Amino acid sequence: MPPKMYFSAPLKAFAVTLSAVVFAHAVVGPGKVTGDIAVHDPTMCKDSTGKYWVFSTGTGLDIRTSTDRTAWTRVGVVWPNGAPWTDAYTNTTNGVLWAPDCTYANGEFNLYYAASTFGSQKSAVFFAKSKTGLPGSWTNYGLVTSTAKGNNYNAIDPNLIIDNGDWYLSIGSFWTGIKEMTLSSSTGKPTSGTVTSIAQRTANSGAIEASVIYKYGTYYYLFTSWDLCCKGTSSTYNIRVGRSSSVKGPFADKSNVPLMNGGGTLVLGTHDSIIGPGGQDLFTDSDGPILVYHYYTSTGSNLGINRLDFSSGWPVVI
Repeated sequence: MPPKMYFSAPLKAFAVTLSAVVFAHAVVGPGKVTGDIAVHDPTMCKDSTGKYWVFSTGTGLDIRTSTDRTAWTRVGVVWPNGAPWTDAYTNTTNGVLWAPDCTYANGEFNLYYAASTFGSQKSAVFFAKSKTGLPGSWTNYGLVTSTAKGNNYNAIDPNLIIDNGDWYLSIGSFWTGIKEMTLSSSTGKPTSGTVTSIAQRTANSGAIEASVIYKYGTYYYLFTSWDLCCKGTSSTYNIRVGRSSSVKGPFADKSNVPLMNGGGTLVLGTHDSIIGPGGQDLFTDSDGPILVYHYYTSTGSNLGINRLDFSSGWPVVI
């Protein structure tokens, strides 16, 4: 047994201060990214050549590419000639489209995206495909689902998970929270009108959105963004998670609080100069699980990329 060590009062104070500093900086910041990184609600996928693609919110949906996951170049938009089929939901011609979700499978890009106006339930999710991912190469496969005033949820923020060949789409924002539906793998559209609730909050006006279901090991992890985005350095977005042994839930957080009862373990929140991280996506690369998100600084909204460590059974930003 090692001998006891005694410290003077000044050394004790130094130890306490050092401990506080270490704790304050325990959260890892975004990895290095360069180039055009002014994104919002990013989604990442990787094609068969090893090129990385980020699609994000914008007029026509912004496209950025990288060969190393570090240096990014904006190459255009998905719909350079506009997307008139979405105009009824954006209440404008060639309006901003929201929160795309990209999955590269079987040699093609599958893209889900939303059209809405801020704070409205007049919202819709659409589906498109491309062999190359390049601007103007996309085929519109039309409406997937929609909501209107009077519905108890909001059809935005789509995210696809393919599990053993079966397709599931999670959507939702505020109101009664996050929903899930089963899709046809051949059409990319719902197989029925059944919509299942998988996460809900009542706190902060029910602020939960940007769902992602990600499988790691034997668990399915449901990531969401809580609180408020889109307010620059006043944003309070933060990323939360729960898990389940089934893609359909029920999901619970690390303290075993059901996500349907407001549960959610913090993954990443405001720290240092990184404000309001959220609007996330998850992606598996050769070096493991990757968390992709936006965050705010005084200069605007930026691309954040971090690796995740699931060795404890829960995701930790590294």
